[in-house]
Amino acid sequence: MTARAADRARYDRATAHLDAPLAIVDLDAFDANADDMLRRAGGKPIRVASKSVRCRALLERVLAKDGFAGVMSFTLAESLWLARSGFDDVLLAYPSADRARFAELTSDPKLAAAVTVMIDDPAQLRLIDESRAGGREVVRVCLELDTSLRLFGGRMRVGARRSPLHSPSQVADMARAVARRPGFEVVGIMAYEGHVAGVGDSVPGRPLRSRAVRLMQAAARRELAERRAAVVQAVRAVVPELAFVNGGGTGSVQFTAAEQCVTEIGAGSGLYVPRLFDNYTSFSGRPAALFAQPVVRRPGVGVVTVLGGGYPASGVAGTDRLPVPYLPEGLRYDPQEGPGEVQTPLLGSPADDLLIGDKVWFRHAKAGELCERFDALHLVRGDTVTETVPTYRGEGHTFL
Repeated sequence: MTARAADRARYDRATAHLDAPLAIVDLDAFDANADDMLRRAGGKPIRVASKSVRCRALLERVLAKDGFAGVMSFTLAESLWLARSGFDDVLLAYPSADRARFAELTSDPKLAAAVTVMIDDPAQLRLIDESRAGGREVVRVCLELDTSLRLFGGRMRVGARRSPLHSPSQVADMARAVARRPGFEVVGIMAYEGHVAGVGDSVPGRPLRSRAVRLMQAAARRELAERRAAVVQAVRAVVPELAFVNGGGTGSVQFTAAEQCVTEIGAGSGLYVPRLFDNYTSFSGRPAALFAQPVVRRPGVGVVTVLGGGYPASGVAGTDRLPVPYLPEGLRYDPQEGPGEVQTPLLGSPADDLLIGDKVWFRHAKAGELCERFDALHLVRGDTVTETVPTYRGEGHTFL
C-alpha cells in the first residue's frame, strides 16, 4: 500500500460516519508543516497569514507553538473581529477603505492597541481621519514596500502590483508624512515578495521555464535584500523605534529569514500545503487540508460522477487554479467538463472500484479559499476525527 493509499484509508475510516461533501485538516500533517516552517525561519518569529487559514481554532493552534507570533489579516472587519476574539497582535496586510470600521478602531483603545493598518499613500491617512467620527485613538501604521524586480530601466516589471513605494526615499517620505500627522504612529514595514514566495520553480514537464523562474528568483532575492536593508535604514532615520520588519512568504521563508534587517516572517499557506505549493525546490510539505465529494453516479466503465467540486481558486484562470482529484490516485477530469458547479465526472481505472456513496478526496489549488466553501473543518488525527471546528464561514463571516 502506498503512503497516499494509506492516507485515503485513514481518511475514509475517520469520516465513515460523516456524509460528504466535507472538509478535513490532517493534524499530523498540519503540525509537521508548522514545525518545518519554524525550522526554515531559523529562530525568527512567523506571523500567520489568516487568509491562508480562515479558521479561528487553527489560528489559535498554530499560535500556541513557540516561534509563531501574531496574525497577518486581510480585511479591517476581520482584524477587529480577531482583536475582539482575543488576538492581541493583528497586522492588516492590505490597505482598507472601510470607514465604519475605522470609526470603531479609532474609538476603542483595545482595538487600536491590537491592530496595525497598512499604508502606502497619504490619501489613506486622510480617509482614516475623515472616518474617525470623534475617535481619538492613535492608529498604528505599517508601511508597505513594493518588492517587484524592475529590469531594463523599469521597462520590465516582475512581481505583484501592490504598493507604489519602491525606493528607500519614497518609503522614508511616507514615514515622514505619517510622523507629521497627529493620531498616527509608524510601527513597522512590510514587504511581500510574491514572485519569490508564491511562484513554484519546478514546474513538471517545463524544465526551461523552471530554470528561468529560478534565475529570476535568485536575481530578485539579491536585489530585494539590498534594497530592503536600505529602506529599513532610511525609515529608522525617521522612526528609530520600529517594532517590526515583516517579509517573506511560504516559499521564501529561509531566504527572507537570512536577511539581517527582517525581524519576522509572514506565512500561512505552508500549513495546509495546497496544490500550488507542490512545485518548489526550496521546501516540501504534507497536504493537510482536503475536501471530499461523494460518488453519486456511475455513467460507464472508467467513469464516476461526484457531487459538486467546482471550486476554482483566485488568480489568472487556468488549470493550475482548479482543485485536483487526489485520492484514490489516478482519477482525472473529463476535459470536456472539468470540475462542475453541481456535478463532476472523473475518469480513470480507479473509478471502477468506487461505489455510490464512496468519497473522492480533492486538494484545493490555494489554501484558505477552501474554507469559503465549507462551514466546518473536521480535524483528523490518525484515523479519528478528534474535533469539528467552524471556519470563518461557519461563524457567519465572509470577509472577502
